[in-house]
Amino acid sequence: MVMTINEIQNELIEDFAFFTDWMEKYEYIIQLGKEVPLIDEQYKTEEYIIKGCQSKVWLYPEVKDGRVYFTADSDAIITKGLVSLMVKVLSGHTAKEIVDADLYFVDEIGLKEHLSPTRANGLLSMIKQMKLYALALQVNA
Repeated sequence: MVMTINEIQNELIEDFAFFTDWMEKYEYIIQLGKEVPLIDEQYKTEEYIIKGCQSKVWLYPEVKDGRVYFTADSDAIITKGLVSLMVKVLSGHTAKEIVDADLYFVDEIGLKEHLSPTRANGLLSMIKQMKLYALALQVNA
């Protein structure tokens, strides 16, 4: 059974609650980065770079059976972990679910307070871009 976006968020909140300090949480984020479905090299182009990220982050959306799937990569390990978090939460859902998603887990796990301002902006850019892709795919469907 496919988990809802909120079920995935709640699971992540529980996972992060398990770690006592931010060094452990960062290690977990880096670990997640190693699990991200990697973008095909042919999509590592300007067109798929997320604007507003300090590091290079590529994000590619694809629709299969009415659901949006994301693949991604980044040249920075923390950023790759962050994009992996977002892919984990939003990938595999309908465009409407992605557009309507309230991503409360970002605040719940304390990401905003613990990321540098440039990384926090990058994270917001990722979220915005994923929702924009979903919106565009919804309109084209």
